[in-house]
Amino acid sequence: MIAIISDIHSNIEALKAVATDIKAKNITRVVVLGDVVGYGPNPAECLKLIRQLKPEVILMGNHEHALIHGSPHNMHPRARTTIDWTRSILSQEDLDYIRGWPTEFNIDGTVAFHASPCNHVMEYIFPHDIKRPAIMRERFDKIPDRHCVVGHVHIPGVFTENMEFIRPADLMSNLYLFGDEKAIINVGSVGQPRDHDNRSCYVTFDGDAVIFRRVAYNYRKTQKKILAIKGFDPFLAQRLEIGR
Repeated sequence: MIAIISDIHSNIEALKAVATDIKAKNITRVVVLGDVVGYGPNPAECLKLIRQLKPEVILMGNHEHALIHGSPHNMHPRARTTIDWTRSILSQEDLDYIRGWPTEFNIDGTVAFHASPCNHVMEYIFPHDIKRPAIMRERFDKIPDRHCVVGHVHIPGVFTENMEFIRPADLMSNLYLFGDEKAIINVGSVGQPRDHDNRSCYVTFDGDAVIFRRVAYNYRKTQKKILAIKGFDPFLAQRLEIGR
């Protein structure tokens, strides 16, 4: 069994809760799909805890890419502000550690990216993209095997070749069993969920299926720390409560 986590976004309270849940399930294999930093108040603490989990890989997310290479012009100002602040407080050792993260990984035959098979770091795959079958077909064609796992949009669910987006609530026991058709599984977000559920989300994976798991955490503690940082948009704290 493998735990696949993504989009922690410097939220140490959420990461601790998920790490505790992973340990309680006796899961020793962990894969991280990127965006460990950005948005939140505890980037160094999250990097330290991630290292302690001894993941098989940590992928480069768009926030790490912006941290190392500079924020792209189309990055939202509130995100750019947090990246600049993060860069100012991390050690050179942390920055060098992040610099070496890859952009793809093969998990026992299932390929993993932060964002998309077409653009591993930056491209968003939103639920409404199923209404654009030509674009979705291009993404499916880029998957070398049957399936891939991604993060980035913070909305958990499964995209199928039948142009469906299946939310975890629509699955029996939050379990998606792999079939013959290709699937793109978004594992959700640990530190900043955006599916109107404020609990952290991650998946467990056994090669044949994924199970979406939710973990409650003390988001109010995280909110207080965000609001105490000069220049951080208060919305970054507000959205943790409403899950969007």
